[in-house]
Amino acid sequence: MSAPTPVLLDDVTLEIDARTILDGVNAVLPAGAVTGLLGPNGAGKSTLLRVIAGIDRPTGGRVMLDGASVHGLRRRDAARRIALQEQNSTLGGDLTVIEVVLLGRIPHRSGPFGTVDGADDRMIATRALESAGALPLAERSWHSLSGGERQRVQIARALTQQPGLLLLDEPTNHLDVSAQLSLLALVRRLGLTSVAALHDLNLAAAYCDHLLVLCEGELVAAGTPEQVLRPELIKRVYGADCDVIAHPRHGHPLVVYAMDGAASTPSPSPLSTLSR
Repeated sequence: MSAPTPVLLDDVTLEIDARTILDGVNAVLPAGAVTGLLGPNGAGKSTLLRVIAGIDRPTGGRVMLDGASVHGLRRRDAARRIALQEQNSTLGGDLTVIEVVLLGRIPHRSGPFGTVDGADDRMIATRALESAGALPLAERSWHSLSGGERQRVQIARALTQQPGLLLLDEPTNHLDVSAQLSLLALVRRLGLTSVAALHDLNLAAAYCDHLLVLCEGELVAAGTPEQVLRPELIKRVYGADCDVIAHPRHGHPLVVYAMDGAASTPSPSPLSTLSR
């Protein structure tokens, strides 16, 4: 596994067809920390993850990975250092779990026609499955797995790349409560620099060291959960009336939503004054 990798987002901007998707995002993703990427639908979370991964190229600014520009790396080198688990990962064919996980070794194969099924590759894949709590699934068919099992296997596949940076796009989507908690606890235990796009603010508060909040492509807040999760920001970004209290067991912020009316439309006014 690569060492945890610090990431710098330096004025990252992305425009498509004269529409601004990301608007001058500046942030530091601490090495070895879990960063939660928050914001309503359409805020730019998935796009920012793809830019950090080097898949989408920004129209302005840069992403620096341990002092090197991500978009200056060869795709193969980037894939050795960065693993991105996207929302909709589809796989054709009737692959076993171990075969799916071995796909993570492709960036490390020798030459374009090298194999990814050698003894070393198998050992790395087996260790990744063990780290992800999915080793008993190794010989199962991918298509027989539940949603939670597939998420763990996809994380094992990402770990098999041996990255220093792990990017997860809504990893808890479609999982039940127990699977959500188990998955995010796993991400914390890995000790990698991790960025997870999340919708549930309370999960973010419980499992993330650092938060970024996007709204309409603009970074409107960054900091610890205690610094970021404030009623006024949640009201303006999400249109939700709430209180934020200390969790009775663990002390981290707990968002308690008001039940006396429907959520209002988020304010279109500039949010930069709420930035941290």
